[in-house]
Amino acid sequence: MTAPMQPHRLPSDTTQLMQTVILALLPGIAVFLYQTGWGGVLNLCIATTAACLAEAFALRLRQRNWLEGLSDYSAIITGLLIGLCLPPLIAWWIPALAAAFAILLAKHAYGGLGNNVFNPAMAGYALILVSFPRDLGIWLSQPDAFGTPLRFVLERVLNGGLVNYAQWDALTGATALDLLRERSISINPLPDNLENLSGSFGAKHSEWQNLAYLAGGLWLLHKRIINWQIPVLVIASLSVCVIIETLASGSFSLPALGLHTFGGATILCAFFIATDPVSAAATKRGQLLYAGGIGLLLYLIRAYGGYPDGVAFAVLLMNCCVPLIDRIDLFFRSGTGRTS
Repeated sequence: MTAPMQPHRLPSDTTQLMQTVILALLPGIAVFLYQTGWGGVLNLCIATTAACLAEAFALRLRQRNWLEGLSDYSAIITGLLIGLCLPPLIAWWIPALAAAFAILLAKHAYGGLGNNVFNPAMAGYALILVSFPRDLGIWLSQPDAFGTPLRFVLERVLNGGLVNYAQWDALTGATALDLLRERSISINPLPDNLENLSGSFGAKHSEWQNLAYLAGGLWLLHKRIINWQIPVLVIASLSVCVIIETLASGSFSLPALGLHTFGGATILCAFFIATDPVSAAATKRGQLLYAGGIGLLLYLIRAYGGYPDGVAFAVLLMNCCVPLIDRIDLFFRSGTGRTS
């Protein structure tokens, strides 16, 4: 599969755009690091370093200027997004593998920046999610806030992660989205049951991280770096599905809606992942269909799939549909059935 170069999807100053996106991510990164401590720092550093090394290696193989290629910051964003999706205290080579796969195969195998069909960060994350689901399912039950000594964290990360994680009382393998998906907790008593699992209205304290992402995403909208269609439709389509489910169960549940919106990676997906200008739909109307499909798939995977959160798979599946979406939109705009 190849994707033609589509320069209209990238701004003239790609470096400035990438720098702005990184700045918008900083509030979410700060909350993420507060919650995960040194483990989160290592994840971000390893994933970002591996992404940059893979970028330089691929550019050298393609006889391109690797310093100039690294200066657009796209590899750094890929590494940051991968690192933000990973739990702390996992083996160092897991984020490194995800970042290398994202850059080498999901990006440069298609021709590099501007040509990739799939979102590189989500492709890398999906690879390790299906390969190491046990490792990626272990999260701290309480914010770490750098309370765990760095020496201990390094020992765990360099020696294969939490091999004896069952001995830890501060770890959990079941998030609120896990329990909701498995129907271990019902919709109606959701607030009471979630008190032991989360801060207030999300899950595993992720509501604060999502609020930070929301602040950064709104800033991107204000700066007109992204269009409103994708984030609004991702959240709206997911919300409609949740509302329909809760109404079908007998009564509308606002906590369930808050859980799906702020209890996973919904906000990060809506503002920072689905809005990738290369792998997203190119037209305004196409973006509505693209984003609506992501929200729908996100709900279906959470409710009926084998994973508690389905951001990576939802985005990648809709990436596959982008050429068809763009062609259909062009067909209706032309009014003649001609797409060339």
